[in-house]
Amino acid sequence: MKAVMYLRTSSATNIEGDSEDRQKEAITKYADSQGYEIVSGAYDQAVKGSDSIHEREGFAQLIQYCVDNEVSVILCENASRFARDVIVQELGYRELKKLNLQLIPVDAPDYFTGDSPSLNMIRQILGAVSEFEKSNLVSKLRSARERVKAKTGKCEGRKSLREIFGDMRFRKLQKKAMKLSDQSLSYAKIAVILADQGFVQPSTYKPFNKSQVMRLIKQ
Repeated sequence: MKAVMYLRTSSATNIEGDSEDRQKEAITKYADSQGYEIVSGAYDQAVKGSDSIHEREGFAQLIQYCVDNEVSVILCENASRFARDVIVQELGYRELKKLNLQLIPVDAPDYFTGDSPSLNMIRQILGAVSEFEKSNLVSKLRSARERVKAKTGKCEGRKSLREIFGDMRFRKLQKKAMKLSDQSLSYAKIAVILADQGFVQPSTYKPFNKSQVMRLIKQ
């Protein structure tokens, strides 16, 4: 199986020391023992462990290489070489999972897939934050729609039948609907008759629903 290696040093001192060689040796040893063929790699020099994966030139290029060449495994010496901040670790790992990329710290291969109390806590916190952000966005959108509706009488982005059909065709549609209503027909029956005459929902080409027919008649 093909794999790539990721190396990172956080300071100039580490660059000048044996950090690069140590990381390569650990990764290569693990790859040989597990049958991985290392086909490429990236080395981010003097990059802080708290930087997100999107802020790292080397790692970004490595991800692109994996996507372009159908490589799914990224090996690093340990989790702190990927990211020292545990929140950055988990967020980065989630991003990689979305791309079907597997990150393996060779000193603890099950680190990201394990169920340690600390990781479970972090995942729960991130899940709660994500849910809060989603709920907050929904609330903001609802408030915005209500403000627009209060001013215009309709929700933003939702066109009325008059706007869809044009004023003349809408009046014709409304007149037909009201005439059919005078015959004591049900809303569903009126919708079917209108559909037979070419008046349907523009987005689905299906007959109008009951509430649309009711609005037509009562406007």
